Amino acid sequence: MSFPKKGKLFPKQAGYGLNEQPIPENWFATEIASALKKSLGGSRSGTKVVASWTGANEKTVKNWFAGRYGPSGEHLVALIRHSDEVLAVFLAMAGREVLLAALKLAAAEH
Repeated sequence: MSFPKKGKLFPKQAGYGLNEQPIPENWFATEIASALKKSLGGSRSGTKVVASWTGANEKTVKNWFAGRYGPSGEHLVALIRHSDEVLAVFLAMAGREVLLAALKLAAAEH
């Protein structure tokens, strides 16, 4: 007994990119890069700041800013700890924009 073939495509995942537009191959790295540039700019000093936050090598951080690679889990946590823009992008990628709105409301009340 064998199962019939239904095709080669996986169903779309819930969360980021649900508006029926194709998700680029390196969307994670691209989104993190845009958040880092928005937060710190693309200057050398921004690279040094992020390297000090995360403990990552400066060449690695330059690759994050360029969107070639995205940070690993530990580095992503360190970035989120220091950058509201990276937190916002992370929550959007996870499909949790409601939490971002709640954080902004709490900050405004504070």
